[in-house]
Amino acid sequence: MEISEILAKCDHTLLAQTATWAQIQALCDDGMHYHTASVCIPASYVRQAKDYVGDRLAVCTVIGFPNGYATTAAKCFMASDAVANGADEVDMVINLGWVKDGRYDLVEDEIRRVKAACGGKLLKVIIETCLLTDEEKVEMCHVVSRSGADYIKTSTGFSTAGATFHDVALFAENVAPHVKIKAAGGISSLADAEKFIELGASRLGTSRIVKLAKAMESSR
Repeated sequence: MEISEILAKCDHTLLAQTATWAQIQALCDDGMHYHTASVCIPASYVRQAKDYVGDRLAVCTVIGFPNGYATTAAKCFMASDAVANGADEVDMVINLGWVKDGRYDLVEDEIRRVKAACGGKLLKVIIETCLLTDEEKVEMCHVVSRSGADYIKTSTGFSTAGATFHDVALFAENVAPHVKIKAAGGISSLADAEKFIELGASRLGTSRIVKLAKAMESSR
């Protein structure tokens, strides 16, 4: 697989708490130069970033991040606010406590409400696989499939582990055909990126693939 094909599936990501505008601007420059699927950035920078990139690059942000235990009303406000500021895509974190309580009805209702608040923009649902059992992951595949969300996503990258081949394969076996898969967290090599895509991921949440592309350019 050509590196350009991999880059086209990457949400070029910077979600550090200390991220500055200069760093976000550089991320956007890289995203435009390497034609990534989007840049994934903190909500506070969405308007500034969208003004900067215009229609040249999709802007993604995160809500309920990284813990997922904000109220549904708060998540809906965050989603609608992000879209009003220019976000093209929203990645939300589920309420993991509800999953542990077996309250999948509440999880599904929340995703539906957040999807409505997105006003037609893409919604990706982060289920934080490292904190769930395989049985819970499978049930979340079914929940996301029913919810109207566009993607199921493995990880925030802020918990105990990130994406695994096992989890992406499990998603591919259990989500409905209309639900796409995003692998995120710890994707550090082109070989791993290609493997995730082969297993069924349509998006990759990472900053390292662009860094590898830069290194390849500089070595020519």
